[in-house]
Parts: sequence; C-alpha cells; structure tokens
Amino acid sequence: MFGVLTLLGLAVVATAVVWQGSIWLESSTDQLAVGYGVPPIVQGAIIAAAGSSMPELMSVILATLVHGEFELGVGAIVGSAVFNLLVIPGLAALAGPKEMPTNRDLVYKESLFYMLAVAVLLLTFSLAVIYYPLEGTGLQGEVTRALALFPLSLYALYVFTQYLDATEDEQQPDASVDRARAWRWFGLGLVVIIVGVEGLVRAAIGLGDAFGTPAFLWGMTVVAAGSSVPDAFVSIVAARSGRASVSLANVLGSNIFDLLVAVPIGVLLAGALAVTFAHIVPMMAFLVLATVVFFAISRTGMLLSEREAWLLLGFYGLFVSWLVLESIGVVNVVPT
Repeated sequence: MFGVLTLLGLAVVATAVVWQGSIWLESSTDQLAVGYGVPPIVQGAIIAAAGSSMPELMSVILATLVHGEFELGVGAIVGSAVFNLLVIPGLAALAGPKEMPTNRDLVYKESLFYMLAVAVLLLTFSLAVIYYPLEGTGLQGEVTRALALFPLSLYALYVFTQYLDATEDEQQPDASVDRARAWRWFGLGLVVIIVGVEGLVRAAIGLGDAFGTPAFLWGMTVVAAGSSVPDAFVSIVAARSGRASVSLANVLGSNIFDLLVAVPIGVLLAGALAVTFAHIVPMMAFLVLATVVFFAISRTGMLLSEREAWLLLGFYGLFVSWLVLESIGVVNVVPT
C-alpha cells in the first residue's frame, strides 16, 4: 500500500513539473505565433497544439526508448485524446461563459480530419497485424518504419491545408516580439516537460507492476491526464478570454498531432515495435465513442452548452470507471 501511495505521489509531483514546463512552453508558443503573424485558427490547430502535445510526444519516446513499453506510450496517447475530447471542452465551457460557440470550420474540417486520423492509426495497427504478424498469444504484429510513414503523410496533408488557410488569412507579424527569447523559453519548457513525463511513465509502470495489470492501462489515466495539463491550460485560458475557436482548435489539433506524429515518431526512433491487437482495439473503440459524442455535441446548435459540458465530463467518468474495473479484475475487456 505504501508503495502505491509513493507512486501516486510521484505522479502528482511529475504532473506539477509538467504543468510548470507547460506554462513556459505555451507562453513562448503564443509569442512566437504573434511574432510570426499566424492566423488564430492555425495558431490553435498547429502552433499551440504541437507545443501542448510535447508531453504526449515525450511519453511515447521515453516509454519506448528508455523503458521498452511502446504500448504504454500508445495508451498515453489514446487516454490523452479521450481526456482532450471530453474533459477539456467541458472544463473550458464551465470555466468560461458557461457555453462555448463552435463554427463550421471546426466541426466539418477539424473534427472530420480528426476522425480520419483515428481511422488511419487503427488501420496502421491492423496492417501491422496482417502483413507483419508475430508469433505469440493473440493477434500481434510489428509496426515498421514503412507503416509509420502512413500516418505521418496524412499529417503532412493536414499541415498543408492549414498552410493554405494561412495564406488566405494573412496576419502581420508583430515586430515587438523578441523571437529569440521566446525560442529560449520554449527550449527550457521542453526540458522541464521531459523530466516531468519521465516521472509519469515510471509511476505508470510501477502501478502496473503493483496491481498486476498491463502498464498501458495506467498510461491511459496517469500519464494521459498528467500530460494533458498543457492542453487543458491553453484551452481554458483561451475560452475564458473569449477565443473559443482557438480553444477547440487546440483540442482537435493536439489530438491529430498525437495520433499522426507522436505514435509514428516512437516507431521511427525504435525501428520496429510490436503491438497486441487485443490491447489496441478496446482503447481505440472508446476513443471512437468519445469522438462521436464530441462531434455530435459540438454540431448541435453550433454551441457547447453547460448541460452538454457536464455530459462530456460524465462520459469521461465512465472511461475512468472502466479502467479502474479493469485494474482490479472486475472486468476483462483488455486481456492481461
């Protein structure tokens, strides 16, 4: 029991470290966006999203290269995506004016592209099982570098579409911004985030050992929630300042980056990584459910109301409850 409490304490401290690094990183990315004259929708979908996704990217890299736990990194990405879709918009709406407007660009372009990102990642894992099968219990496959290029190419298309939007909505750069200083704070924030994420990964692995459950289940909660602090910070601040488009674009852009860049980067660095389909499918299934709920709610009336915000938070409560029941052995949707 003492060991479990110690690991939970480590997770709390690591989350605080990630939070501090994220404050520096997010502040610097905001200054860089202004300094380079980036349009608001692109600022949220790419600049702020990539910056706030650094903890998730680091979780995949550290879990894979340092601890040999690629599926923990994938679990952290999926759990973070669920957190971003259900918790962050809900908290942002409640922390702001109790309702948050959406628009057709977000609903039809960003949301639909995000759905495509989910499908492409699941397809990548499926191709690994079909064409690069591994011997063992259950369906296992090896994700190769060639397969990793598949989601990365889709992200390149996403960046290209955002570039086209930027050329159509030009903003003047702010010459008063010290870009060099902003880049230095960006680097410092990134280093601090790496330290915090390493603590989260170690806590997840330790909790998995303590409860005799796969570490990726704890990655979906401990690492995911801790690494999603930057996304929550950016989106809530943006919503409270009346910039709902930046808030929601950051949520979707961050998830797109996580699915199409963070996971493949782990594969490219390691060379080839094994995945167990029986572990991947339940995680991705709940992510699809969360995506459908988010899309339906954001489309109705082009407004996220207070009632709908609580509904999103309630769905996340179901997600956490499922993982808790998995961890104590009450249900066994994910084979141990």
